[in-house]
Formats: sequence, C-alpha cells, structure tokens
Amino acid sequence: MTRKKPLILITNDDGFQAKGIHELIKALKGLGDLVVMAPDGPRSGMSSAITSLVPIKYKVEQKEEDLTIYSCTGTPVDCVKLAINEVLEREPDLLVSGINHGGNMAICVNYSGTMGATAEGCIFGVPSMGVSLLDHHPDADFTECARLGRVLAEKVLAEGLPHGTYLNLNVPRLIPVKGLKVCHQADGRWIKEFKHGEDGGGHPVYWLTGEFRNDDMKEDNDMRCLDEGYATLVPCKIDVTDYTFLSTLKDWHL
Repeated sequence: MTRKKPLILITNDDGFQAKGIHELIKALKGLGDLVVMAPDGPRSGMSSAITSLVPIKYKVEQKEEDLTIYSCTGTPVDCVKLAINEVLEREPDLLVSGINHGGNMAICVNYSGTMGATAEGCIFGVPSMGVSLLDHHPDADFTECARLGRVLAEKVLAEGLPHGTYLNLNVPRLIPVKGLKVCHQADGRWIKEFKHGEDGGGHPVYWLTGEFRNDDMKEDNDMRCLDEGYATLVPCKIDVTDYTFLSTLKDWHL
C-alpha cells in the first residue's frame, strides 16, 4: 500500500458478494487504497454483535492495484475488529459501511449490522459512515446512492468527524433524488412484528415482519424527508448518555 494515499476500509452486512458493496467500491475508487473486509454471507440485523464462542477466519477473495477484498466468517463488527487489529498495515483514514440493500433510518439504526460496523469504526477513532438504499432488491439501481456516498466520503476525508460521532446516510429509491437533508432520527418503532405459522409437527413458529409506525411530528425527521424524496444524513453518537436527564437523576438521591 502507498502511504501517500488515504486508506479506506469498506464493509457491509449483506456479504462481500452483494451488489451494493461492489457499487460502493466502484464509487470510491480513486480516493485511496481500498480494503474490503466483509462477511462471507448475509448478516443483516446483527447490530453490534460479536463472535466470542467460536473462532473466526478470513481469506483473500480478490487482489489488484489499490483494492483488496477479504471475506470473513464473522459478523460486520467482527470484520471491522479483525481488519483494524490484525490485517491492515495502518489505521484507516475512513470506514464506509454499505451500500446496504434496504434503509437504516429511524430506530433501524439500532438493529442494523451496517450501522453496527459503522459505530465500531467510530469506536476505534476512525471517521466512519454508513450508506443505505431504500431498496431490498438484489439488483437495485445504486446510481444516486453511490454518487452521494462518494460525495460524503470526500467530505469526511477532507474535514474529519468529531470524536464519537459517525454518519448515517439513507437514499430513497428515486432517480434523481430531490436533494440531501441533514436531519434527526425519526421517533418511531416497529409494530405487528411477527407473522404466525407452524412447522411440520404443528408447532407454532414466528416469522419476523411488521410495519413501521412513525410518531415523530417534527418536519426534519429522516422518515418524513425520505418519504418526500430526499436523501437524509443523520449524525449519530457512540455516547448514549442522556445528559438532559442526568441532573434530574442525580436529584433522586438514590
């Protein structure tokens, strides 16, 4: 690797073979040395899960000038930990997770393997960003998402990010998008989350499904902006302390 170039670590939760991550690789080419460490298969919904009871391993899938692709048997967070601790010759200048097949807006940021990996990069002190497209189709059109991901990556490389802050970029399934809005995470949750069925023995089984209910009436929440055709950018924090409630809690005199 050439030390003069930025080192960009790329990962995802859909697996190293997913179209989204390859569209991201193409979008980021030319910005620096690209190293991909991604799961060897789908790991959606892993959040910040780590593998601790069994060993993990990785292997080279592709190697060319300015690009090396590794697959890993672990979770998205395992991928980040393994890359930074064991594989990379130096600390990355940027971590980009995605492009995820499906949105990671509102409360989904808490469940997402894509965003779990992004948060992990932030924990290591690496400027980190997650990129998601509101389209689950394996052959989705990532044109606008890739374009905005590159623009944001260039900006983060140039400006950096505050300690403990990482970015969540979501892009609607719309070409072209109306623009990009910096906004806050919508206050909503999933309801009716399971579809009932039964197995071959007649025992009940439950498939995760559900619908999202957005109770956030503020205009600048990510769900509303995405519904209006805008891409959204939400700054997220590693520190989950509720500083507003902190003083009240101290007054409880426990």
